[in-house]
Amino acid sequence: MERIKVLSAGIFSLILMLGIARFAYTPLLPIMQQQAGLGLSDAGWLAAINYMGYLSGAIIASLLSNLIIKDRLYRIGLIVAILTTVGMGLTTNIWLWSLLRFFAGLSSAAGLLLGSGLILNWLIRHGHRSELGIHFSGLGLGIALCAFLVELLSHHYSWSQQWLFLSMIGILLLIPAWLWLPSPDISPTTRNGQEMVDRPPSRTFMHLLMAAYFCAGVGYVISATFIVAIVDQLPGLQGKGSWAFMVIGLAAAPACIIWDFISRKFGNLNALISACLLQIVGILLPVIEPSLFMILLGSVLFGGTFIGIVSLVLTMAGRFYPTRPAKMMGKMTITYGIAQILAPMITGTLASTSGSYNNGLYMAAAMMAVGTILMIVLRVLEANEDEH
Repeated sequence: MERIKVLSAGIFSLILMLGIARFAYTPLLPIMQQQAGLGLSDAGWLAAINYMGYLSGAIIASLLSNLIIKDRLYRIGLIVAILTTVGMGLTTNIWLWSLLRFFAGLSSAAGLLLGSGLILNWLIRHGHRSELGIHFSGLGLGIALCAFLVELLSHHYSWSQQWLFLSMIGILLLIPAWLWLPSPDISPTTRNGQEMVDRPPSRTFMHLLMAAYFCAGVGYVISATFIVAIVDQLPGLQGKGSWAFMVIGLAAAPACIIWDFISRKFGNLNALISACLLQIVGILLPVIEPSLFMILLGSVLFGGTFIGIVSLVLTMAGRFYPTRPAKMMGKMTITYGIAQILAPMITGTLASTSGSYNNGLYMAAAMMAVGTILMIVLRVLEANEDEH
């Protein structure tokens, strides 16, 4: 029962700190452009500033070792998620919006990295499987919930009222996210008396994994950022973009649990290679055949793999450093975060010159292919290290 409560705290924290505070901006963006006078370049800047906040949070997480401080920052992140969501609905000042998006990004890093690290540490200490699939389902649920609520509320409420409504949902989520995650245990042994020991990989393995995760960041962010705009641009599909975003969230929700099972049966790196290959197909389907069916199928493949890659990589990082999992998770996320800032800027430039997002999607698929090759090299390296 305690395990269910702890995992539920993690799920609710991700729905709040990532689903609402961070990703509600994607389906609300077209409405804010129509009603609040948000320009195209300003919209892009707000997205970039949000990523910068997220990257800053990842850097902070990578520097922290103290579990008590991580726990405090996780709880501050919950409150910041509510305040930034409320604030978005109370102003039309671009500078205030920028500040709010930056802090929403910081909050999402607290949820994804500090929360995940605290939960993984609790699971290992209490003799449970060191898997985060159930926890990460909160990210997909958060994306799907926001897309669904915005679709539902848009017909009756203004952009600002929708931000305020989402913040009220957030307050309800904050309560279990705060109360059900126990304060961290900092003793050097698990509940069974086993010593908690870090087992870091070789430097070569570490660098290759970070490079592969950078490629995954490029593959993720282009589709995640532009999917609504890509679909809305297609003939006869105007207004269907939010449906694609909702499908991504619904596919992501159970995906991490499925990838945990695949990882358990075939190994972590084999699961990662499979997820990367499927994601390449998901990215390219809307380019190959721009029909609603192919776009939704691509959304299922994309949603079902991007979150699986994040979950598998961060779980692997946490297993290398069970005493301080968020530290290594933070380092991995810095590389993923840099990709999330650079790739949308390049894609935006390519789209403005060609008038289409296709080149950006080709770039995302190519980077995923490079990432897949690096994962295969990692698998060979891991096999050699095991032999020795």
